[in-house]
Amino acid sequence: MASVNPFNLSDSEEEAERRPNETVDTERSPSGGAPGPPPGNPFSPPADAEPPTLLLSSNRTSPSGEGSVAATSAMAGTAETRISVDAIAAQLLRDQYILTALEFHTELLEAGRDLPRLRDYFSNPGNFERQSGTPPAKDQVLGPGGPLNRAGSISTLDSLDFARYSDDGNRESDERVAVLEFELRKAKETIQALRANLTQAAESEVPSQERKNFKSSPEIQEPIRPLEKRALNFLVNEYLLKNEYKLSSITFSDENDDQDFELWDDVGLNIPKPPDLLQLYRNCGSPLPSPRDTVDVSVGVDFGDLPGNCIAQDPPKKLDLSQQQQTEVVQELEYQISLLNNEKQSLAEQIKKLQSEIQTLKRTVSSPPPATLDLSSQNASNPSACTTTTTSSTDPLSVPPTDNGQYLDIRGVSEPETNPDPPSSQNITQPHPQSHNKLKSRPPVQFDQPNRKLSPAFQQALLSFCRMCSDSRLGAEVSRIADSEESVMLMLGRCLPHIVPNVLLAKREELIPLILCTACLHPEPKERDQLLHILFNLIKRPDDEQRQMILTGCVAFARHVGPTRVEAELLPQCWEQINHKYPERRLLVAESCGALAPYLPKEIRSSLVLSMLQQMLAEDKADMVREAVVKSLGIIMGYIDDPDKYSQGFELMLLSLGDPSERVVSAVHQVFIPAFAAWTTELGTLHTALIPSLLARIEKLLMQGEHGLDEHKLHVFLSALQSLIPPLFAVVLQNAPFTSRAKLNGEIPAIEVTRFPRPASPLQDVATIIGSREMLSALLLLYDHQLEHEGTTGWDSLLWVVNQLLPQLIEIVGRINVTSSTCVHEFSRFFWRLCRTFGKIFTNTKVKPQFQEILRLSEENVDASAGNDILTKATVPIYATGVLTCYNQDEDRKLLVGFLEDVMTTLSLSHAPLDSLKASFVELGANPVYHELLLTVLWYGVVHTSALVRCTAARMFELVLRGMSEALVDRRAAPALITLCSGPEFSVRISTIPAFGTIMETVTQKELLERVKMQLASFLEDPQYQDQHSLHMEIIRTFGRVGPNAEPRFRDEFVLPHLHKLALANNSQTVESKRIDIATQLFEAYSALSCCFISEEVMVNHFLPGLRCLRTDMEQLSPEHEVILSSMIKECEIKVENRGMADAQGSMSIASSLVGEDAKTKFLSKMGQLTTSGAMLANVFQRKK
Repeated sequence: MASVNPFNLSDSEEEAERRPNETVDTERSPSGGAPGPPPGNPFSPPADAEPPTLLLSSNRTSPSGEGSVAATSAMAGTAETRISVDAIAAQLLRDQYILTALEFHTELLEAGRDLPRLRDYFSNPGNFERQSGTPPAKDQVLGPGGPLNRAGSISTLDSLDFARYSDDGNRESDERVAVLEFELRKAKETIQALRANLTQAAESEVPSQERKNFKSSPEIQEPIRPLEKRALNFLVNEYLLKNEYKLSSITFSDENDDQDFELWDDVGLNIPKPPDLLQLYRNCGSPLPSPRDTVDVSVGVDFGDLPGNCIAQDPPKKLDLSQQQQTEVVQELEYQISLLNNEKQSLAEQIKKLQSEIQTLKRTVSSPPPATLDLSSQNASNPSACTTTTTSSTDPLSVPPTDNGQYLDIRGVSEPETNPDPPSSQNITQPHPQSHNKLKSRPPVQFDQPNRKLSPAFQQALLSFCRMCSDSRLGAEVSRIADSEESVMLMLGRCLPHIVPNVLLAKREELIPLILCTACLHPEPKERDQLLHILFNLIKRPDDEQRQMILTGCVAFARHVGPTRVEAELLPQCWEQINHKYPERRLLVAESCGALAPYLPKEIRSSLVLSMLQQMLAEDKADMVREAVVKSLGIIMGYIDDPDKYSQGFELMLLSLGDPSERVVSAVHQVFIPAFAAWTTELGTLHTALIPSLLARIEKLLMQGEHGLDEHKLHVFLSALQSLIPPLFAVVLQNAPFTSRAKLNGEIPAIEVTRFPRPASPLQDVATIIGSREMLSALLLLYDHQLEHEGTTGWDSLLWVVNQLLPQLIEIVGRINVTSSTCVHEFSRFFWRLCRTFGKIFTNTKVKPQFQEILRLSEENVDASAGNDILTKATVPIYATGVLTCYNQDEDRKLLVGFLEDVMTTLSLSHAPLDSLKASFVELGANPVYHELLLTVLWYGVVHTSALVRCTAARMFELVLRGMSEALVDRRAAPALITLCSGPEFSVRISTIPAFGTIMETVTQKELLERVKMQLASFLEDPQYQDQHSLHMEIIRTFGRVGPNAEPRFRDEFVLPHLHKLALANNSQTVESKRIDIATQLFEAYSALSCCFISEEVMVNHFLPGLRCLRTDMEQLSPEHEVILSSMIKECEIKVENRGMADAQGSMSIASSLVGEDAKTKFLSKMGQLTTSGAMLANVFQRKK
C-alpha cells in the first residue's frame, strides 16, 4: 500500500483558518456536544466499524505536515489490514468532504459497485438544505457535520459544476446529466414537502368547535378537505388498477391531472398510507386510527421535518417566515384543542354525575314508603350503583342529539317509572319548555310496584342482565321513542337514508309515501333535500309503473308544500338528473316537469322549466325521452300566460315536428299542438298569426322547390295545419253571432258518430275544446241553421276561412307537382278533414263553388289551352279525392263520377297530359270502396264515340286493376278491355296491352288468364299486327314489366318464346330507327327477366338464343350494350354447365344414399333380432370365417 494517503491532503488556507480548533478526536459521543450524527441517523457509521483515526487524521489543517506523518505511521501500522470502502465513505461524510464523496460515489457506480451509505446520503435532499434563518436550538439535532455551509457565490449545491473537480474530463457530460437528474428529483421532493406543510397547516385551521359539532352529530356531513380528497383519489385509482378497470383509471387520472397517482407522497408528506379500499370496506365496522394521531418514523430527514425548517429555495426568507408563522398558528390551535378536550372531559364527568343524581331522585320518589335507605350515602359510597351497564351510551359525544328533548329516552331507565317528570328534574330540562309541556301533557304511565325492599343498586345490577344495546346508531334510535310529530319526522329523516339501500329494488316504491311524508314535514332544509334526492335516485332504472308512482308522490308533495318549496326543493332534483346516463332517469325528469307545471310559480314555469325542456328536446338521444319532453311542453303551453313566449313556442313546435322519431311527432300532434293552439286562441293569434305563418312557410317551400320539392318539410307543415283544423272550427263556433243563444235546456240531439273525423287524441276532439258534447251539439244546430238561412254577415272568423284561407290553399294546391303522389295524398287528406270538420253545408256552399269556378269544365273551352291548363295540375285530384269524397251519398257519388268523366273527356279531346287524371285514379283506387265507381267512369270512356277518350279509358284500366278483386276484374274489367280490343282503331287496341299485362301479373284465376293469353297471342300472331311497330314496343315493354312477377308457366311458355321470336325478327328489320327501338326495349326486358329462375330447357331453347340475337343487333347499333350482353350470355352458359354437373352429382348422391339406406336397414334389422345378452351383441361385430 502506498505510504501517502490521497485523502490526507490539506484543504485551502481559507478552510485552514475556518477550522483551526478541530481536534483529532472526531468520534466523541453526541452527548459531548460533537456535531456527529444523531443516534437515529442512518448515515452514521456502525458501532462495530473500525475507528476512522486508523485511516486518516482529522488534523488536516496543520501546516507543519505532522498530520501527514501521523497518517503515514498509522497506515504503516495497519498495512496488512485492508480498509473497507464503507469506512472511507463514512470518514469523507463525517469530515464534510461532500464533493470528494460524490466523486467517490460516481467512480464506484462506474465500476459496478453501489455503496448504500453514499447512495442513501446523496438521494436524501434533506442533507443539502439550509436551515431557516433562526439559529438552531441548543438541543436541536443536526445532520452529519451540521448544516452544509455554502459559499456566497454558490446559490445551491445543485448549481455546482462537478465536472470541474473530476479527474477525468471525458465524463463531464455524463456527470452533468446525473446532476440535472438530481436537481429534478430534489425539486419534486421540495414541492411535495411544501404541499404537505401547507396541507397540514390548512387542515389544522379547522375550528375545534366545528370539528366537535361534526363528531357529536354524525348526520351532519363534514365537507371534504383537499387532503382527504387527494387521499381518496389515490385509493380509488389504486382500486381501479388492481381490479383491471384500466380505462376507468385512465379517465380518472385525466380528470385529476393535478395529482400524481404513482406516488403516495404526492398526497402529502408524513401522511401514512391507509389500507386499500377493499380492506377499508371489510373493516368498516371497526374504527380506524386517525391519520392525525400517527407519526411517520420512516422518513430519514431529521432537521427538514422539524418546525421552522422549511425547504426553501428562491426567496428563502419569505418562505421561512411564512412557514414559521404557520407553525406558530398550528401550535396555537393545538393548544386550544387540548384546552377544549380537557373542558369536554370535565363536562362529560359533570353530565354523568347529574344523570346519576337524577336516577337517584327518581328512585327516591318511586320507592315505597317503608323503605328507609340513605340513597345519598349509598351513592357517595358506591357511585356506580346508579348507572347501567351501558353507561357508555350516556356520553353525549357518542350518541346522536336528543332532538330538543322531544323523546322519551329509555337508555338510562333501569326500572319502571311512575313519574316521568319529577320536580327535581325540572331544573335540568328547563331549556326546553315547549317539549317539556308536551311531555307533561301526556298522562303518566302507571306500573305495578312490587312490595319488596331491594336496594336500588341491587335492582340496577339485576336489570343489567337484560341485554340491551344503545351504543350503536340503531341502538340509539331504538332506545328513545318519539313523543311528537316533529320528533317523528326527525327520526325518519335520520333512519330513511339507512333503510333505503337495504330494500330490494323491486319493492322500493313502497318507501315513496314514507319518504314524501318525511320530506314534507321535516323541519331541516338539508334533510328535506337529502330525502328528495333519495326519492329521485330510489330506483336505478324505474319502469313505467314506478315512474308513475314517483310522479304521483311529487304532485302530492307539490300540493302540500306550495310553489315556493316546489321551486326550491323539487326542481333542483330534476336539474341534477337532466343529463343522467340512464334514459329512464331522464324520462322521469321530463315527465316531472310536466306533472309539476301546475304547481310552479308562473315565472319559473315560463323560463327555467321551459328552458330545461327545450335543452332536452334538442340534445337528448332517446326517443322516449323526447316524446315525454314534447308532452310536458304541451302541458307547459296549457299553463303559460306570458305572450312574449309565443315565438319560442312556435319554434319548439317546428323543432319537434322535424324530429326523426315517429313517436315524438305523434306526441306533438296529440298534445303539443292542441295545447299551443288553445293558448293562441286565447291570445287571438290562431287565425291571425299561427296558421298564416305555416302557410307562408309552405309557399316559401314551393318557391324554393321548383327543381325538387322537400316533401318531408311539406308534410311537417301540412300535418301541423291539419292538427289545427279542430281548434279553428272551435274558434268559428265560439265567435259566431249565435253563440250567446246556445242553451242546454230541452232535448238536444246527439251528434252523429261520423260527423267529425276521428281525432288523434282527446285534445283534438272539438267537444273537448268547446267544453262538452251537449254544448257542441247545441252550437252545431245553430251553425247549420246560420249557414243555410242567415248567411255569414258579421261572422269574422268564418269569413276569414272563406275569403282568405280557402283561396290561399287552392292557390298552393295549383302549384304542387301533380306527379308527386305523396303531396297529392297529403293535401287530399287535409281538405277531406277540413270539409268533414266544417260540415256538409259549408262544403257545398263555400268550398265546392271556389273549386268549380277555377276548374271551368265547360265544353266550349276544350280547345282553349289557357282554359284547360288548370286541369293538368294537382287541383283536379285534390278536388276529386279531398272534397268530392267527403260524403258518400248518391248525389255526392254522382257528382264525383260526372267530374271524372268530364275531366277524362276534356283532357283526351284537348290532347293534354293525363297526369292529373292518373293521380285521381291512383288516389281513389287505393280505397276498394271506389272501385265500382271508377269502373263506371271507365265504362263511360269505353263506349265513348271518340277514339281518344277510349284510348284514355284503356290506359286508366292499368291503374285501377291493382288491388281490385278478381271477381270484379272478371265481371267488369276484362269484358271492357276485350270490348276495346274489338274496335277498329289500332291505337285503342294497343292501349289495352298494359292493362292485360297487369291482369297477368295480379290475377291467379286460370280461365281469366287463358282469355288474356289468347288476346295477347292474337296481337303477336295475327298477320294484321306484324307491321305494327308501336304494338310490338308496347308488348315488349309490358313483358319486361310483368314477366318477373307473372306465373312461371306463363313466363316460360309464353313470354320468353315470343321475346325470342321478336328478337329474331328484329335482326331482319331494315328500318334502323325501328330496329334500335325494339332492341333497346328487348334489352330492358331481358335484363329484368335475367333475375328470374328459368328452367334449363327454356334457357337453352329460348333465353340464350334470344340474347344472342339481341347481341347481333347491339354489335351494330350500340357497342356498349353488346359488352353487357356478352357477359350475360357467359353467365347463363356457366349456369347451364353448373346445373348439369350438379344434376350428375345429385344422381350419384341419390344412388349412394340408396345404398346407405339399404345397409342401414339391414344393420337395424340384425340388431332387432338380438336379445339383451352382451355376448350375442358382441358376436354381431365378429368377422365371418
